[in-house]
Amino acid sequence: MTEASGSSFHVKQAVGSTEYEALLIGGRSGVGKSTVAWEVSAQLQDCSVAHCLVEGDFLDQAYPPPAGDPTRRKLTEDNLGALWRNFAALGYRRLIYTNTVSILESDVIVRAMGGHPRITSVLLTSTDETASARLSAREIGSQLDAHVHRSSAMAQRLDQAAPRSVVRVPTDGRDVISIARDVVAAACWAGSPRA
Repeated sequence: MTEASGSSFHVKQAVGSTEYEALLIGGRSGVGKSTVAWEVSAQLQDCSVAHCLVEGDFLDQAYPPPAGDPTRRKLTEDNLGALWRNFAALGYRRLIYTNTVSILESDVIVRAMGGHPRITSVLLTSTDETASARLSAREIGSQLDAHVHRSSAMAQRLDQAAPRSVVRVPTDGRDVISIARDVVAAACWAGSPRA
Protein backbone atom coordinates (compact mmCIF):
# COMPACT_ATOMS: atom_id res chain seq x y z
CA MET A 1 0.00 0.00 0.00
CA THR A 2 1.14 3.50 -0.70
CA GLU A 3 -0.39 6.84 0.02
CA ALA A 4 -1.87 8.93 -2.75
CA SER A 5 -3.00 12.50 -2.39
CA GLY A 6 -6.74 12.90 -1.82
CA SER A 7 -8.71 16.11 -2.03
CA SER A 8 -7.77 17.32 1.44
CA PHE A 9 -5.90 14.40 3.01
CA HIS A 10 -3.80 11.40 2.10
CA VAL A 11 -5.59 8.13 1.43
CA LYS A 12 -4.21 4.61 1.38
CA GLN A 13 -4.92 2.78 -1.84
CA ALA A 14 -3.34 0.08 -3.93
CA VAL A 15 -1.60 1.93 -6.77
CA GLY A 16 -2.20 0.29 -10.12
CA SER A 17 -4.24 -2.46 -8.53
CA THR A 18 -7.18 -3.96 -10.37
CA GLU A 19 -8.17 -5.94 -7.31
CA TYR A 20 -11.54 -4.86 -6.02
CA GLU A 21 -13.16 -5.42 -2.64
CA ALA A 22 -16.77 -5.07 -1.59
CA LEU A 23 -18.25 -4.86 1.89
CA LEU A 24 -21.90 -5.85 1.71
CA ILE A 25 -24.05 -4.69 4.61
CA GLY A 26 -27.43 -6.39 4.70
CA GLY A 27 -30.27 -6.76 7.14
CA ARG A 28 -33.94 -6.17 7.76
CA SER A 29 -35.60 -2.76 7.54
CA GLY A 30 -34.93 -0.78 10.69
CA VAL A 31 -31.74 -2.62 11.62
CA GLY A 32 -29.55 0.41 10.89
CA LYS A 33 -27.80 -0.46 7.61
CA SER A 34 -27.53 3.12 6.36
CA THR A 35 -26.54 4.59 9.70
CA VAL A 36 -23.90 1.91 10.25
CA ALA A 37 -22.57 2.28 6.69
CA TRP A 38 -22.06 6.03 7.16
CA GLU A 39 -20.22 5.37 10.42
CA VAL A 40 -18.11 2.65 8.74
CA SER A 41 -17.22 5.25 6.10
CA ALA A 42 -16.28 7.78 8.80
CA GLN A 43 -14.07 5.25 10.59
CA LEU A 44 -12.34 4.31 7.31
CA GLN A 45 -11.79 8.01 6.58
CA ASP A 46 -10.15 8.32 10.01
CA CYS A 47 -7.75 5.57 8.90
CA SER A 48 -7.26 7.21 5.47
CA VAL A 49 -8.68 4.19 3.66
CA ALA A 50 -10.01 5.05 0.19
CA HIS A 51 -13.50 3.72 -0.48
CA CYS A 52 -16.90 4.62 -1.87
CA LEU A 53 -20.37 4.06 -0.42
CA VAL A 54 -23.48 3.14 -2.39
CA GLU A 55 -26.96 2.84 -0.89
CA GLY A 56 -28.45 0.00 -2.92
CA ASP A 57 -32.05 0.90 -2.08
CA PHE A 58 -31.85 3.83 -4.48
CA LEU A 59 -30.66 1.81 -7.48
CA ASP A 60 -34.03 0.25 -8.31
CA GLN A 61 -36.50 2.98 -7.35
CA ALA A 62 -38.51 3.06 -10.57
CA TYR A 63 -42.19 2.49 -11.17
CA PRO A 64 -43.40 0.57 -12.98
CA PRO A 65 -40.64 -2.04 -13.13
CA PRO A 66 -38.81 -2.22 -16.46
CA ALA A 67 -40.24 -4.71 -18.96
CA GLY A 68 -38.79 -8.15 -18.35
CA ASP A 69 -37.35 -7.14 -14.95
CA PRO A 70 -40.25 -7.35 -12.46
CA THR A 71 -37.94 -7.58 -9.41
CA ARG A 72 -35.70 -4.78 -10.77
CA ARG A 73 -32.64 -6.95 -10.16
CA LYS A 74 -31.16 -6.19 -13.60
CA LEU A 75 -31.85 -2.48 -13.08
CA THR A 76 -29.98 -2.62 -9.77
CA GLU A 77 -27.03 -4.44 -11.35
CA ASP A 78 -26.86 -2.06 -14.33
CA ASN A 79 -27.04 1.05 -12.14
CA LEU A 80 -24.43 -0.28 -9.72
CA GLY A 81 -22.20 -1.20 -12.67
CA ALA A 82 -22.44 2.34 -14.04
CA LEU A 83 -21.60 3.88 -10.67
CA TRP A 84 -18.75 1.41 -10.05
CA ARG A 85 -17.18 2.09 -13.47
CA ASN A 86 -17.04 5.78 -12.55
CA PHE A 87 -15.55 5.10 -9.11
CA ALA A 88 -13.04 2.58 -10.50
CA ALA A 89 -11.96 5.01 -13.23
CA LEU A 90 -11.04 7.43 -10.44
CA GLY A 91 -8.94 4.78 -8.71
CA TYR A 92 -11.32 3.49 -6.05
CA ARG A 93 -10.97 -0.22 -5.29
CA ARG A 94 -13.22 -0.65 -2.25
CA LEU A 95 -17.01 -0.47 -2.23
CA ILE A 96 -19.33 -0.35 0.77
CA TYR A 97 -22.76 -1.46 -0.44
CA THR A 98 -25.93 -1.47 1.63
CA ASN A 99 -29.10 -3.30 0.69
CA THR A 100 -31.47 -5.53 2.61
CA VAL A 101 -30.65 -8.67 0.61
CA SER A 102 -27.14 -7.77 -0.57
CA ILE A 103 -25.65 -10.67 1.39
CA LEU A 104 -27.82 -13.08 -0.61
CA GLU A 105 -27.03 -11.51 -3.98
CA SER A 106 -23.26 -11.21 -4.06
CA ASP A 107 -23.39 -12.47 -7.66
CA VAL A 108 -25.08 -9.20 -8.65
CA ILE A 109 -22.29 -7.18 -7.02
CA VAL A 110 -19.57 -9.34 -8.61
CA ARG A 111 -21.03 -8.89 -12.10
CA ALA A 112 -21.55 -5.15 -11.57
CA MET A 113 -17.96 -4.64 -10.39
CA GLY A 114 -16.37 -7.00 -12.90
CA GLY A 115 -13.39 -9.24 -12.30
CA HIS A 116 -13.18 -11.23 -9.09
CA PRO A 117 -13.74 -8.84 -6.18
CA ARG A 118 -13.13 -10.05 -2.64
CA ILE A 119 -16.52 -9.95 -0.95
CA THR A 120 -17.13 -9.53 2.79
CA SER A 121 -20.78 -9.94 3.77
CA VAL A 122 -22.15 -8.61 7.06
CA LEU A 123 -25.68 -9.26 8.29
CA LEU A 124 -26.88 -6.72 10.85
CA THR A 125 -29.45 -8.28 13.20
CA SER A 126 -32.03 -7.01 15.67
CA THR A 127 -35.16 -8.17 17.45
CA ASP A 128 -38.61 -7.36 16.09
CA GLU A 129 -39.06 -4.89 18.96
CA THR A 130 -35.88 -2.97 18.15
CA ALA A 131 -36.61 -2.82 14.42
CA SER A 132 -40.21 -1.74 15.03
CA ALA A 133 -39.11 1.06 17.36
CA ARG A 134 -36.54 2.31 14.84
CA LEU A 135 -39.03 2.15 11.96
CA SER A 136 -41.63 4.01 14.04
CA ALA A 137 -39.14 6.83 14.55
CA ARG A 138 -38.24 6.91 10.85
CA GLU A 139 -41.45 6.25 8.91
CA ILE A 140 -43.83 9.19 8.91
CA GLY A 141 -45.98 8.22 5.92
CA SER A 142 -48.53 5.53 5.20
CA GLN A 143 -46.04 2.65 4.96
CA LEU A 144 -45.13 1.99 8.62
CA ASP A 145 -47.27 -1.13 9.07
CA ALA A 146 -46.10 -2.56 5.76
CA HIS A 147 -42.45 -1.90 6.65
CA VAL A 148 -42.79 -3.53 10.07
CA HIS A 149 -44.44 -6.62 8.58
CA ARG A 150 -41.91 -6.95 5.73
CA SER A 151 -39.03 -6.36 8.15
CA SER A 152 -40.06 -9.27 10.35
CA ALA A 153 -40.53 -11.61 7.39
CA MET A 154 -37.21 -10.55 5.88
CA ALA A 155 -35.35 -11.09 9.16
CA GLN A 156 -36.50 -14.72 9.10
CA ARG A 157 -35.54 -15.14 5.43
CA LEU A 158 -32.08 -13.62 5.94
CA ASP A 159 -31.45 -15.70 9.05
CA GLN A 160 -32.31 -18.91 7.22
CA ALA A 161 -30.70 -18.15 3.85
CA ALA A 162 -27.50 -16.33 4.83
CA PRO A 163 -24.43 -18.37 3.87
CA ARG A 164 -22.20 -19.57 6.71
CA SER A 165 -19.49 -17.14 5.58
CA VAL A 166 -21.68 -14.14 6.46
CA VAL A 167 -20.56 -12.26 9.58
CA ARG A 168 -23.53 -11.56 11.87
CA VAL A 169 -23.40 -8.36 13.90
CA PRO A 170 -26.13 -7.76 16.52
CA THR A 171 -27.37 -4.18 16.87
CA ASP A 172 -29.79 -4.40 19.82
CA GLY A 173 -28.84 -2.06 22.67
CA ARG A 174 -25.56 -1.03 21.00
CA ASP A 175 -24.29 2.32 19.79
CA VAL A 176 -23.54 2.83 16.11
CA ILE A 177 -19.82 3.43 16.71
CA SER A 178 -19.24 0.00 18.25
CA ILE A 179 -21.40 -1.73 15.64
CA ALA A 180 -19.41 -0.04 12.86
CA ARG A 181 -16.13 -1.09 14.50
CA ASP A 182 -17.28 -4.72 14.26
CA VAL A 183 -18.13 -4.23 10.59
CA VAL A 184 -14.78 -2.56 9.83
CA ALA A 185 -13.00 -5.41 11.62
CA ALA A 186 -14.89 -7.96 9.50
CA ALA A 187 -13.74 -6.23 6.30
CA CYS A 188 -10.09 -6.08 7.41
CA TRP A 189 -9.67 -2.81 5.52
CA ALA A 190 -8.08 -0.76 8.28
CA GLY A 191 -6.29 -0.86 11.58
CA SER A 192 -7.84 0.76 14.60
CA PRO A 193 -9.36 4.18 13.83
CA ARG A 194 -7.68 7.17 15.43
CA ALA A 195 -9.29 8.22 18.70
